[in-house]
Amino acid sequence: MTESLETTTDTTDSGPGGYAAARLRLLQEGSRSGPPRRSALAELTDQWLAALLTGGAQTAGIGQGVALVAVGGYGRGELSPRSDLDVLLLHDGSADRSALAALADQVWYPVWDMGLALDHSVRTPDEARATAAEELKVQLGLLDARHIAGDQALTADLRTTVLADWRAQAPRRLPELHALCQERAERHGELQFLLEPDLKEARGGLRDATALRAIAASWLADAPREGLDDARRRLLDARDALHLSTGRAADRLALQEQDQVAGALGLLDADALLRQIYESARIISYASDVTWREVERVLRARSAARPRLRGLLGGLGGRPGGRGGAGGGADTGERSPLAEGVVEQDGEVVLARTARPDRDPVLTLRAAAAAAQAGLPLSPHAVRRLSAAARPLPVPWPPEAREQLITLLGAGESTVGVWEALEAEGLITRLLPDWERVRCRPQRNAVHRWTVDRHLVETAVRASALSRRVGRPDLLLVAALLHDIGKGWPGDHSVAGETIARDVAARIGFDRADVAVLATLVRHHLLLVETATRRDLDDPATVRSVAEAVGGATTLELLHALTEADALATGPAAWSAWRGSLVADLVKRVSAVLAGEPADDWSTPQQTTAEQERLAIEAWRTGGPVLALHARSEALAPGEADGRLTGTAEGPPEEGTTGPEPIGVELLIAVPDQPGVLPTAAGVLALHRLTVRAADLRALELPSELDAAGAAAGVLLLSWRVAAEYGSLPQAARLRNDLLRALDGSLDIVARLAEREAAYRKYPRRRGVHAPPPRVTVAPGSSQLATVIEVRAQDAPGLLHRIGRALEDTGVAVRSAHASTLGANAVDAFYVTDSSGAPLKPMHAAEVAQKVERALTSPSDA
Repeated sequence: MTESLETTTDTTDSGPGGYAAARLRLLQEGSRSGPPRRSALAELTDQWLAALLTGGAQTAGIGQGVALVAVGGYGRGELSPRSDLDVLLLHDGSADRSALAALADQVWYPVWDMGLALDHSVRTPDEARATAAEELKVQLGLLDARHIAGDQALTADLRTTVLADWRAQAPRRLPELHALCQERAERHGELQFLLEPDLKEARGGLRDATALRAIAASWLADAPREGLDDARRRLLDARDALHLSTGRAADRLALQEQDQVAGALGLLDADALLRQIYESARIISYASDVTWREVERVLRARSAARPRLRGLLGGLGGRPGGRGGAGGGADTGERSPLAEGVVEQDGEVVLARTARPDRDPVLTLRAAAAAAQAGLPLSPHAVRRLSAAARPLPVPWPPEAREQLITLLGAGESTVGVWEALEAEGLITRLLPDWERVRCRPQRNAVHRWTVDRHLVETAVRASALSRRVGRPDLLLVAALLHDIGKGWPGDHSVAGETIARDVAARIGFDRADVAVLATLVRHHLLLVETATRRDLDDPATVRSVAEAVGGATTLELLHALTEADALATGPAAWSAWRGSLVADLVKRVSAVLAGEPADDWSTPQQTTAEQERLAIEAWRTGGPVLALHARSEALAPGEADGRLTGTAEGPPEEGTTGPEPIGVELLIAVPDQPGVLPTAAGVLALHRLTVRAADLRALELPSELDAAGAAAGVLLLSWRVAAEYGSLPQAARLRNDLLRALDGSLDIVARLAEREAAYRKYPRRRGVHAPPPRVTVAPGSSQLATVIEVRAQDAPGLLHRIGRALEDTGVAVRSAHASTLGANAVDAFYVTDSSGAPLKPMHAAEVAQKVERALTSPSDA
């Protein structure tokens, strides 16, 4: 039965002005938001478009046989403030083409005049089906087709046939959809770990939620429903708030918009917003994983059943029945025991039929450990049953429970999927109540790839690969899981974490001695890397302080492995061969002290490579700077030659050099000892647009026979790790010439950098994150022979130059310097003395720190 267009009624002004005013009133209503507002906006838009269709049909002279159909998000009635309108003008083919074109213009142009984005098409049902068969995006949009106005029977017939086509074609189209989802995830990342997530395109976002609806419509599989609708709603609410706050059809939640969006949603701050979004994304991602796994299982079973069926029917190529036929194996429903109460079935880990979760409190951990060790997913049905019926573990845990937890943590990469399955049903927080504070907690640091909870699991994964290096791998794995547990509490997370680690370790059944070791590991999990990269390892006080904090060789061994696992799980910027070599050197020195050997005195010269000595002698002989550039691959530590010389004072590298692209460059500079070397060298590097990733300065005493007067020859050796800001690296000869001119005063570094800064100010800069102010402190007790000034600041071109100048202006002498860059943050330590070579008095040291901080806080003069 068809509906005449002339009988359609309209309750709104069909002109753009009437719709615009009503739309504005709706969006400004403070009392209506979320699903009610989206539905109301869709209904209001329906009424407007229906009126446009009615008026257009009358003008074009079309009585019936056409319908206006909403598809995609609009079809679902989910219109965000700046959403596109996805509309199909459906017709039965009886109307004249020119009349149809006139009708379409009557509908489309008012929408464009409103400034709304429109995705439109004009098709017959057969054309719509044919296009859907060719274009997956069109087919997905038609699955949500909803009638707006016109011939309702036309819309109903289209819906029926499109759904039938989708179900018939699902075995072919669903793998295509899965591939698109995976490609999108690789391109946009995982929503639950991004600081600026794309709410729609990232994995776990709105597109994946829509894909789950399409899978359900195929009748092949269905997603876990628990929490899924709420997760989707929260993402849509966040997108609505983002549209209203920016006035744009944005899906990417930029950092500068997050506080405003959080306020619009009634949340405390941007962190609360991100945590809510991450939780929603995790639910959708887990549901996607489970559902796609079920789709693959069903398709495998169908594929295996066909040849068996052909065999039973005597078809060609088949073999009569029996278990030896094609497809026998995992999909036959057979169960293979894995552990007490745990079996494998159809490629998943499930509970045995005789399992009794209500009587077996260790069953949850036993099933998880068995799944991780077998490299198999834990069945969502099994997890749901454990969540509903599992008996709580006694406190302290029995030894079997602790062993199963350690087995789970030591399984490597497969631990992650099993852990997420337990998380999905809230089992982790039942086992470890302190986990709730770090669950889905964002880390606003570009160095970190993961949320706090996922970082802890990833650290355990990394630690499992290092377990052969330690005598107590169980303590290493548990320390990895707990090392950042204090980030859910205010204050220093290492201090808070120590207390929590003691409670958790006692809870899971470790004895008093092991609890103390775990607490020490958590308290000092940053000690080695911070000391190695920010302190002078030739200072005996540095080594002794680490030895006192660690207390024993076993703890040091565990801390070394934990440090590496933590850094590797953080992200690529947190660990390198260079950092690894520094930490290993520190561990070697601390081990010697713990074994009763005396710490090396400052006066003991640090081991110098042959190349460093050659450069130092050349610098003393010529009276000027000598330098060398070496390309570094990540696998090499400083001093290891890889044969790829990028540039030296003698000239640039040969053209046509092959090999992997270096991730950084080692720059060695030797200069006769004189004031101002550090800021001058740093300024020259900034002038050549070289980013300093790490730096080290120390003095070398060459043999006295080099000097005719018999005096020891003093040379400063600067070791840099640099990368080109953009473009190619400069030639070493150019760097040397500019450094020579800067040292003799003929090149005014300060003026040149100031000119470049002034040029930058002429162009508007993109609004970004407001960085916290720099902080300069005196590190107490770090050295007995010098005062350690520590600088923490936002990394920027010329930063090390400004710090060096500020220190020089205070009149102190820099004995050594250790600079490191972690993401956008620079953490630099400078060992300084007064003019007599003694450490600064406390008041003098505080004044130096204040002056440096003021110099960095004031507008740059460079």
